[in-house]
Amino acid sequence: MSRWYPKNGRVILHVDMNSFYASVEMAYNPELRGKPLAIAGNPEERKGIVVTSSYEARAKGVKTTMPLWEARRLCPELIVMRPDFNKYRKASSEMFTILSEVTSLVQPVSIDEGYIDITDCGGMGSPPEIAQWIQNTIKERLDLPCSIGIAPNKFLAKMASDMKKPLGITILRKRDIEEKLWPLPVEEMYGVGQKTAEKLKGVNISTIHDLANADVWTLKRLLGVNGERLIRRANGEDQRPVDPEAVSEFKSIGNSQTLPHDTTDENEILQLVRKLSKKVADRMERKQVVSRNIQVMIRYHNRKTITRSKQLSEYISKEEDIFHYAQQLWEQHWNQEPIRLLGVTAHDFIDVTELTQQLSLFTYKETAKNEKLYEAIDELTEKYGTNPFKQLPPSTDSSPTTSFQKDFLDDYKKG
Repeated sequence: MSRWYPKNGRVILHVDMNSFYASVEMAYNPELRGKPLAIAGNPEERKGIVVTSSYEARAKGVKTTMPLWEARRLCPELIVMRPDFNKYRKASSEMFTILSEVTSLVQPVSIDEGYIDITDCGGMGSPPEIAQWIQNTIKERLDLPCSIGIAPNKFLAKMASDMKKPLGITILRKRDIEEKLWPLPVEEMYGVGQKTAEKLKGVNISTIHDLANADVWTLKRLLGVNGERLIRRANGEDQRPVDPEAVSEFKSIGNSQTLPHDTTDENEILQLVRKLSKKVADRMERKQVVSRNIQVMIRYHNRKTITRSKQLSEYISKEEDIFHYAQQLWEQHWNQEPIRLLGVTAHDFIDVTELTQQLSLFTYKETAKNEKLYEAIDELTEKYGTNPFKQLPPSTDSSPTTSFQKDFLDDYKKG
């Protein structure tokens, strides 16, 4: 057993649910099994976008983010269903509960995937045995398939879980990377987006092997700090811990300010909204996060205070975008009475280096027109590299948000 659990190393699993939304629908309705199924918004409209699809649909060429009309052209027999929030939330919570039966070191990273550190779980069996138990238990209890990567760090575990789907269990040690990892195209490496891949190919880096052996200074000039980070990852190096509190390390970034005097002057109020929006944007840039929920707090002359928030269908980080939604909220909810204090707060974060094309329930309708956003995020990542979340002072606002990701994570933590 000691060969599986090195004294100075770690054993990390990455658990990735297979075709999650479609698989949940099949678990609720077994008649859908073996059929091409797509989860999509606005199934009745041509502009609907595929959120995810079953492997039977994928075999016909149906892909995530594909327009529904194109998916139906490729697969005329395609069954299309709308997303069901309650089903996916419940299944996710139960899946993470199963992981917590193995260890308390569970880090959810999205609704359908997470890392667990089993370094101290030798008494439960070997890593492949633990992975097999997790896979079998999720299948038996929830009737859902998953793939699991086993590795000494998070990056290699993530890459391993992608190597065999569905229902795969893959071990990827550092001594295996030359054979299993390096031959892969560079665009298949986790953390390399389309734009980054194009830049790498521009300097003759087309495989992960090429990246692992690239000149550090060349990559830093090309991609900033992120270039050096990618070289380390390509060589199997990743020191990030599995942190159960990473997602909720801070819940908000906000600024508020008391006006010099109670006022109804719209120009003065809007100037303050813009000033606060800029402060929030600057702090988000330092933390390297993007937000999907903007909140405005209004305190009136009589100290009556209201907070109103808007859940967005896309991630934002720019001052102009934050100001746009903050202004909307203020205009919609101001009762025309004198204002004493204003606050602008961003909620529902994701690290720019973790943001991927995988759709959430709140973004599937907008994905097709968000290419500029993804390019901007790529540029931020390439310029600044990874910057782990840092603790912020706790927010004084306890009002709830409607974040899908945070809701299911909160439920999991409470359980």
